[in-house]
Amino acid sequence: MKKQKSKFLCQQCGYDSVQWLGRCPSCRAWSSFVEEKFSSSSQKSYFISKQLANFSFKILKLNDISVKDFLRYKTTIKEFDNVMGGGIVPGSLILLGGAPGIGKSTLMLHISSALSDENKVLYVSGEESLSQVKSRAERLKIKKDDIFLVSETNLLSIVAAVYKIEPKFLIVDSIQTTYHPELSSAPGTVGQVRETAVELLRVAKSKNVTIFLLGHITKEGDLAGPRVLEHIVDTVLYFENERQHTYRILRAYKNRFGPTSEIGIFEMNSCGLSEISNPSLIFLGERTLSAAGSIVTVSIEGTRPFLLEVQALTSRTVFGLPRRMVSGYDANRVTILIAVLEKRLNLSFGMQDVFVNIVGGIRIKEASADLSVACSIVSASLGFICPKDLVVFGEVGLSGEIRSVGLAAKRIFEAEKLGFKKAIIPRGNFKTLLYKGKMDLIEVETIESAIKILKI
Repeated sequence: MKKQKSKFLCQQCGYDSVQWLGRCPSCRAWSSFVEEKFSSSSQKSYFISKQLANFSFKILKLNDISVKDFLRYKTTIKEFDNVMGGGIVPGSLILLGGAPGIGKSTLMLHISSALSDENKVLYVSGEESLSQVKSRAERLKIKKDDIFLVSETNLLSIVAAVYKIEPKFLIVDSIQTTYHPELSSAPGTVGQVRETAVELLRVAKSKNVTIFLLGHITKEGDLAGPRVLEHIVDTVLYFENERQHTYRILRAYKNRFGPTSEIGIFEMNSCGLSEISNPSLIFLGERTLSAAGSIVTVSIEGTRPFLLEVQALTSRTVFGLPRRMVSGYDANRVTILIAVLEKRLNLSFGMQDVFVNIVGGIRIKEASADLSVACSIVSASLGFICPKDLVVFGEVGLSGEIRSVGLAAKRIFEAEKLGFKKAIIPRGNFKTLLYKGKMDLIEVETIESAIKILKI
């Protein structure tokens, strides 16, 4: 009879202990330890001798290695290809995470349809039956002969199906429901997630199969399972959105074969996900031109410019303690901007609630929107309307100076394509700007000069 042993593993970082601990000494997470049982003989057979994929290595000189098999697979989904750096690298391991119901499975069915035109795709569903996956495919109008479906959670059966069908692409939905029978712990635990991911990595590299792993996220927004999972895979993608918005944003947080700053934007509708090729038109489509506190800025995500509407609203506080509520921008930066406006422009917000919103659910992570946020707050407070054909961008310093930002020419070209006539830009950008378009560029050095131009 095999002797059963147990140890406690942290579900956040994988730290193990012989007894339960209230707080993990490694990642400092509370109540994250779960007991996992195993037998010494089964562990030895699995970790030392049992490998499902025959991954033999060769020692070659750098100049003798060919990269002809490194050509990327293109899909018909341009937003996805852009995030991946131009396409999917053969033999890579890709992890896609997102909130429940956001559309991870829908996105993977779209990708499966695009890739199955010339290659076999094996879709492994551990959370749905085959008929449920089929019904979703019919709703998405996907009818392809080279998409193979299997409802399975046993890793041995999944690897056997790969060797039998020999697909070029494998989709595992999800990694938290997949388990290795040699481990006695429950699916989704640290040990199961780590070892199944390692074994699938061997399959990807030995068979040159591109594998997509769908993963759950925790209530904090991180991928469920050990952090080592993100180190094992080649690419980590997050599918996210703002609540009560139909737009989904695909971000790359790790990419060994491309940039991590690009994003893809999709819209969820009755026919599945549709890509947004020109998001600026979508975000500005319902802009109100006759309201104070509204202004347009240009933000850069990766190398891609977006025109976004910044809205601000000020109202008299009734509780004695003014509120600062922000959606789509850093709340701490808005607090700093309000302090700068009070100090440099002699405005008073001590008895006013200030609300700032970036329309469309996009979150701006760069400081180039400082000037537009500050201008929208002043516009809402003083009641004047900003010109409808004007865009504003620039970083605001504590002394009220306007600092230059990157990729200024690309921002201006994007605004010109959408019909804007004027732009308020930092003086530092104006001195080195390579632009020969038709827009009227207005250089400013301080926040005070920018406000004077808007009030004319």
